[in-house]
Amino acid sequence: MATDYFKFKQFTVWHGQCAMKVGTDGVLLGAWAPVEGARRILDVGTGSGVIALQMAQRAPEARIVAVEIDPEAARQAAANVAASPWADRIEVVCTDFARLTAEEPFDLIVSNPPYFVNSLQNPDAQRAMARHSDSLPYDLLLEHAAGLLAPTGRFALIFPVEPLADVMGTATRHGLALDRLTRVFTKPRQCKRLLCAFMHKTQAEQLPQHTAEQLPAHQEEQIIIQDEQGHYTEDYRQLTAPFYLHF
Repeated sequence: MATDYFKFKQFTVWHGQCAMKVGTDGVLLGAWAPVEGARRILDVGTGSGVIALQMAQRAPEARIVAVEIDPEAARQAAANVAASPWADRIEVVCTDFARLTAEEPFDLIVSNPPYFVNSLQNPDAQRAMARHSDSLPYDLLLEHAAGLLAPTGRFALIFPVEPLADVMGTATRHGLALDRLTRVFTKPRQCKRLLCAFMHKTQAEQLPQHTAEQLPAHQEEQIIIQDEQGHYTEDYRQLTAPFYLHF
């Protein structure tokens, strides 16, 4: 039976007023994103605030800005933040990401963006906005993220496998290079999602393994969520163990 909240080890997320509930995609991104050395983190499309809260748990020195365009979801995210151990380090901002400005760049930007492209929209306007990428197209997301990213920063996101070529081409146009890619398999041989981290191309060119002919090879990995018997794999358990109560 569905509930209006999801309890993690160190915090609880209420999501009854949010179009998109707490799900595997967001938790995966929050557990996977490269937080090392990040002092300023931006969560784009925070929804219930779950990824922002994961960032606060994983990066004790970081300050997090969580952006959400939907007023009801933003209010719920703010309430979740206020009830968490990290209320003094997370700011929820209700605004359109395209209009967001910042006095200082961010060391890490994370996003679990809308991903249903060219599909029949849900008649519920709030849910449609949260699910369909025409409310935050990849071009706008990558362009604005590149402009807000610190010179040595990373932009991490999760998205389906289908638009990979489009996302890669768009990232290149906006001066971003792929730094790390993890293929997410719901079960063996069923790759459904991609976790990607991008960096500024100019920064990638300065890495030791760079040559004049090509950018440095990015790290490529995979994670399988469940085995053929439907049991969670050890890799998935280890990645999400800091958050899930049952791990």
